[in-house]
Amino acid sequence: MSKRQSTGKISKTPRENRRNGRSAEELTEQNVDRVSQLEESARQKRTPADRIAEAIANFCGSMTFVWVHVIWFGGWILLNLIPGVPHFDQFPFTFLTLVVSLEAIFLSTFILISQNLETRISERRSHLDLQLNMLSEQENTKMITILLAIAEKVGADLTQDPHLAALSEETMPERLVEQIKAREDKTTGVKG
Repeated sequence: MSKRQSTGKISKTPRENRRNGRSAEELTEQNVDRVSQLEESARQKRTPADRIAEAIANFCGSMTFVWVHVIWFGGWILLNLIPGVPHFDQFPFTFLTLVVSLEAIFLSTFILISQNLETRISERRSHLDLQLNMLSEQENTKMITILLAIAEKVGADLTQDPHLAALSEETMPERLVEQIKAREDKTTGVKG
């Protein structure tokens, strides 16, 4: 049981928090570690094909890839233009065009595979964010309900805040989606 749980008190100063092992830096470090573990877990679940596609896509997005192609194309063109040297691909370099076209097909496929993997990871993160946000909203609603009950018990007048009752109600995600869609439709002029 932590000191906070055992005493029921929350430290009020940053110095007290640090002394009690509750600095914001330690909490954020713990969160960073958790997120890193989630990302590492996702990376470990990749298939060998996903790993190969990602490695190829990463290489294709590097300056090394650019320089390899500059040297390759430049060398190919020079070898086929220098007089007195046997030319294996005469101008207009039809075979080079074929090779580059095939390379483009495979590279685009590897890049799409890599992007699909990133999309799945991103969707998982978004789903996690949504779940955490919904849980946070539910916790906040419950806290407001409890605080309203305490305020009523001690006789505090809360009639001055017109939003308090609305904030103590459970948020309905379905209704929010409908409101967002209605706003988007109104903005874009779409009728649905």
